[in-house]
This record gives sequence, structure tokens and C-alpha cells, in this order.
Amino acid sequence: MRVLITSPVFPPDLGGPAVYVPSVGRFLLERGHDVRVIAFCSDPEPAGFPFPVQAISRGPLPVRYLKAFWAVFKAAGWADVVYVQEHLALLHVLAARLRFRPVVIRIMVDGSWEIAHRKGWCDGDNIVDFQGKGYGFKVGLARFLQKRWWGMCSRIICCSEFLRGILVQSYGVPGDKAVTVLNAYHGPKASDVSQTREEARVELGLDQRPRYVLSICRLMGWKRVDGIIRGLALLDDPNVELLVAGDGDMEAEWRALSVELGLESRVHFLGNVSHERIPLFIRAADVFVLNSEYEGLSHTLLEVQALGTPMIASGVCGNPEVVVDGVNGLLVDPDRPEELSAALAKVLGDPELGQRFVQAGFERSAAFDRDTTFGRVEELLKGASRKP
Repeated sequence: MRVLITSPVFPPDLGGPAVYVPSVGRFLLERGHDVRVIAFCSDPEPAGFPFPVQAISRGPLPVRYLKAFWAVFKAAGWADVVYVQEHLALLHVLAARLRFRPVVIRIMVDGSWEIAHRKGWCDGDNIVDFQGKGYGFKVGLARFLQKRWWGMCSRIICCSEFLRGILVQSYGVPGDKAVTVLNAYHGPKASDVSQTREEARVELGLDQRPRYVLSICRLMGWKRVDGIIRGLALLDDPNVELLVAGDGDMEAEWRALSVELGLESRVHFLGNVSHERIPLFIRAADVFVLNSEYEGLSHTLLEVQALGTPMIASGVCGNPEVVVDGVNGLLVDPDRPEELSAALAKVLGDPELGQRFVQAGFERSAAFDRDTTFGRVEELLKGASRKP
């Protein structure tokens, strides 16, 4: 089977698809299939992968998507099936269908909500409140187009039960067309990172004295790093500092917030950290926080769980499908910094509790086994392509 995969981000850029696509690509190669990737990427020539990668450079959104359309249109003639990862997928799906190739799409978000939230068309409503609510012509058009490109796909893979529920209940997608396949973690385990916490800090040039809270995310509004900063301000411990790995539109605003709250010396924006260094930051941290208003099913939580750092996450969307409150981490309301502050104080003040969370996380990692989840993806791609 020849599989063309598209991705909205790719290493060295950060994001869930940048973790998922190289992993599933390698799995399919190991299973004897041919793989090619077309991805939006800041590196014009991504290297070090066992399959060819065609990078679409950053730039104005219309130009970028037109370039991707043409790249997919040309490459789809080679493929037996096109596996699309995009949030805004119309041109990718259309390019494949114009070449009469079946498309399987993987859904990580309600794309109409994402664009409406980013453009300010939905009054800041979260993804749950967005469902079934009217917002005017622009949102209506986004929803219509999304249903059109979903309709052109053979199967829809949802990365969480939460997302599948939205497709079936809000958009009327047939239940047998929308299939839940949880994200898989395929990366280093705790035993693969040889550095101790202290050694990781030395290698990263971090001070040994503070206790570090780490967050890894694209700096988009719904990631709610502002809530972490406000939670830090409420924490009665000046020895706790925040490390934020990632870049995006909200960085300047959140930097300004840290200055406003007198935390500029305790909040460190690290930029787009390379994938190779992420495990070191996870090892160096005392606790990891993901405070987003929306997550399909976070690859970062899976990575932190596998590497053995205590986790705190917002109790929304797909996060409770990874973090069971009080078992392998704590869940908080992303709109209540005081809740996050209390959770931080609880974990940082009780190392034994943190270790219990870590141990439970190791056990829970089995639910996100690579062979099981990617094997299910392989079955769905084969079914769409009708290839052995």
C-alpha cells in the first residue's frame, strides 16, 4: 500500500501532528508499506526520516494552502490512499479526490470552531459551548465547508471519544464512518533518558535552585498559558518558576502579563524547542501543566506520562481520557487560576504523591500502545484503499 500523509506541522516545529506523523509513518514502513509526507514546516528540507518529506514553507495562509493543494494533487497520483491530518482540509481532500484517490482524515479538532475562535467569530466560546449555537454567516460557511470535506472522505479517525461525539451528535456524521483511534506514544521512555533531574538542568543551563513548572504547547489563545501565569502569581512560593516551550501568536501578550504580575524573572519563554531536547526539559521539571481550553487527545501528555513527570491538566475535552483525576495526575478548570495554584501547591508540596502519579502513569501508558493504535489505523487505510 502506498500512503501519502499530509500534516499541518512537522519537526522541528512543535505540535501533536509533528509527533504523530513521523511515528505513524515509521510504523507503516515497518509493516511493508510505502510512505510519503507533505507538511507545513519551517525547515525547507526536513532530514533524518526514512520516508521523503516535501515541506511547504510558512507564509500567507492562502498562498500556503494553494501550494499544498498543488503538491497533494501531484503526489496523489502515486498513492493508493491519502491520509490527511489538517484542521482546514478542504484543499487537501479536494486535491486527492480530483485524482480519484480515497481519503482517510484524522480529526484533532472541530476545525470550524478553531478558525472561529482564532478569528473572534464565536465570542470566545469554548468548543463545547460552540456546538449547535448560531454565530452568523462566517461560522455557518466554515461549518458547511467542513461537512463537505468530511463528506468526501472514506473514513474519519477521531483521536478521542470526545471528538467522535461532536462529529456524530453535532454534525450528523454516521457512527460507522467516524471511528475513535486514540493517539499513540512512540518515543523515549523514562529509562531511555539517562540524565537525573539535576543532570538535565545542567545540560539545559537551568539553575538548580528553583522548582520548575513546565508547559509545552503552541502559544494559541485556547492553550491558556495566561492561566498558568496567574496560578503562579497566586502560589505562595517565590522559588517556583515557569518554563514555556513553544511559539505562537500569544507570546507577546503573555510576556506582557508576566511583567504586569511582577513575574518577568520567573516566567521563561523558551521558543520552539527542538524535539530532541523536549525529554530533557520534561526530566528537568518538577511538574508539567497543560491548561488548555481544548485538546483532542494530547500527545504531550502521553510523552510526559511515559517519561515520568507528575502532570496537571485542564479537565476538558480529551484530557480526562489520559489523566484520571487523583490517579495519575490532577485535573483543574482552565478558567480558575486559583484551582491550578492549589493543584501546584499540592503536587510540589508532596513528592510522594507526585511519585504515585508517575507510577500510575507508567501503568496507564499501556492504553496508548503504538502497535495496537497504529495497527487500527493501518486497517482503516487498507480498507479505504482496498489494498492488502
